[in-house]
Amino acid sequence: METERRALLGVDLPVVAAPMAGGPTTPRLVAAVGSCGAFAFLAAGYQPTETVAAEIAAARATGLPFGVNVFVPTPVPVDEAEFRRYAARIADEGRPYGLDLAAAPRTEDDDHWAEKIALLVHDPVPVVSFTFGLPPAAVLRDLQRAGSRVLVTVTDPAEAAAAADLGVDGLVGQSGHAGGHYGTFTPDSPAPVRPLAELVGLVRARTGLPVLAAGGVGGGADVRAALTAGATAVLVGTLLLRADESGANRTHREALVDPRRDRTVVTRAFTGRPARGLRNDFIDRYEADAPLGYPALHHLTRPLRRAAAAAGDADRVHLWAGTGYRAARAAPAAEIIEELSRPL
Repeated sequence: METERRALLGVDLPVVAAPMAGGPTTPRLVAAVGSCGAFAFLAAGYQPTETVAAEIAAARATGLPFGVNVFVPTPVPVDEAEFRRYAARIADEGRPYGLDLAAAPRTEDDDHWAEKIALLVHDPVPVVSFTFGLPPAAVLRDLQRAGSRVLVTVTDPAEAAAAADLGVDGLVGQSGHAGGHYGTFTPDSPAPVRPLAELVGLVRARTGLPVLAAGGVGGGADVRAALTAGATAVLVGTLLLRADESGANRTHREALVDPRRDRTVVTRAFTGRPARGLRNDFIDRYEADAPLGYPALHHLTRPLRRAAAAAGDADRVHLWAGTGYRAARAAPAAEIIEELSRPL
C-alpha cells in the first residue's frame, strides 16, 4: 500500500485531509497537512473559479503534493410549485435576519463547471477528484493527458465499477457515516450505510483500484481498520474542523463540543441533497417537508445559514459532521494528522 500511495498521491503518510467545501478547507490547512508529509485536497465546490485558481497557486507555492475536488453537475431538479411551497414553509426562519425566503428565486446552476475544468486542464494539479457522479469521458481524458491522476467518489460497489469502467486512476470510497453531502450518484435512493472497512473491502474486490477510505473516522483505530481492509489511504474531514488552520466558523466549531448536540442525522432540509450533520431545530422542524432539490434548496437556505453562523445561531445553520465528530479537537492540523498516522 505504501508503494501504491506514493504512486497515486506522492506522500508516505496514510491520512489525507478531505475537501470540505463552503469554508472549512483553506490553503493554510492544505499547507499545514502537506508540511507533515500527508496529502490534502482543496475544495473547488461553491467557489468562484478565480478563487480556485488563487488557492491552487498558493498550494503549488508550497512545493508539496495536493489535489482539487470538483462537484460534478448532477442536478436534482425541483419544480417551481414544490420549491415555492418549501420556501414559504421555512420563511419564518429568515425574518430575524431580514431575509424574505418566500420570495427567493429558484436557482439551478452547475457551479461554474466548464470554467473549473478548463482551469484544471490548463493549469494541472497532481490529483483531481470528483464528487456526485462521473465526469464525462472527454473530461477524464483531458485531465489525465494534462498529467493529473483522477479519482471519483463512490458509495457502493456498483458506482465503483462504473468509475473503473470509465478509466479513473482510483476511487474515494465514502461510507454513509461521513459528514457533509453523500457522494452518491442517486440521491433519491442512496446506498445502505455500511461500516467503512466493509465498503473498502467490497470496492477493492470489485475494481482492484486504489481506494481512499472516507467516512466516520474517529481515531487511529478507524484509520488502521480501513488500511487493513485494503485502503490506500484514509480521508478525514470532521476531525480537522476544529484544527487551528480550519476555516470552519465559530458556531460550527462550538457545536462539535456542545454536549446537547448528541447525534448526527442525515438531512436534505438545508440543501435538497442527503447530507450528514449534527441534529438541530431546523432539521427537526423541516426534514419531513423538505423535497429533493439540489442545488436549488442549497441556494435558498444559503443566506440564512450564513447569517445564522455569524450570529452564533446553531439551530439555523448546517453543522456538517461525521459520526466520529466527538473526537474532533482544537490543535494544529499537523499534530492531528501525525497522531492518526501512528502505527499500533
